[in-house]
Amino acid sequence: MDVLFIGERITELRLKKGVSEYQMSYDLGHNKNYIRAITSGRSLPSVQGLFAIFEYFEMTPSEFFDKEQPQMIRKAIDYMERLDDEDMLSLLTIIQAFCQSKK
Repeated sequence: MDVLFIGERITELRLKKGVSEYQMSYDLGHNKNYIRAITSGRSLPSVQGLFAIFEYFEMTPSEFFDKEQPQMIRKAIDYMERLDDEDMLSLLTIIQAFCQSKK
């Protein structure tokens, strides 16, 4: 991962959320150029600032840094981890049926 990853990831998530850099900066309690400085690569957030950004996007650090797994799949996994074996088997049967119907 390179230094620009954090800025690029913030931009990606900010655009999905539909907020401007200025608005996000203000929402986080900083001056209007805070997010712009990060996304342009001029600065990096502090650890505390980074955790505030995770909270702003309602995600964990691993969700922020792991772009490979879509957020909806991560949420599904979180719910599935709470199921007992019988419920998990039922869910797998339903998923299999959906996948077969898409062929």
